[in-house]
Amino acid sequence: MNKTASLPEAVGGASYAGIAIRASVVFILLCGIVYPLVCTGLAQLLMPDQANGSLIRNASGQVVGSELIGQKFSDPKYFQGRVSSIDYKAEASGSNNYGPSNPILLARVQASIEAWKKDNPDVPISELPIALLTNSGSGLDPHITPESAAVQIPRISRLTGISADELRKLVDMHTEGRDLGLFGEPRVNVLKLNLDVQTLLK
Repeated sequence: MNKTASLPEAVGGASYAGIAIRASVVFILLCGIVYPLVCTGLAQLLMPDQANGSLIRNASGQVVGSELIGQKFSDPKYFQGRVSSIDYKAEASGSNNYGPSNPILLARVQASIEAWKKDNPDVPISELPIALLTNSGSGLDPHITPESAAVQIPRISRLTGISADELRKLVDMHTEGRDLGLFGEPRVNVLKLNLDVQTLLK
């Protein structure tokens, strides 16, 4: 009896293994190939710009950056973004998370204040938005507040010869509202704004 009972058990075990292998192959094809291809195709069809990295191109069509990743602008005739503790290196997103009493943070903030006084003599430090002295959580914030852009207009106007009124129009044009009218804060993409400044300088 034991010998005859072992035969269907062996057959059943083999059939279960076959089912498991076939199921694995099916799910590998569905989840590893079909699903990613469908998602990629829909993304390219419905939102190609976002799917390809929200790239920004200059007037010549060259890719100069992404809407999602900030860049460092060292030339004072351009709008400056927020402080980045990682120097806007996209491969190292993050912040050092210093507390408000950390001496390194205090020294960095003081240096930023002194640099502001030197480069922006027309704007008193009391009008400097705190957003221009603080890091973002990622260190890659591509935006500044409209107020942070506005206080830089006197410096940029003086260095470029572009009228303050024209620069204010650019800031207003590049000011994005809250998402769906509810989420986030009004913001200005620094790279897009500076590309328009560069166009006016040509």
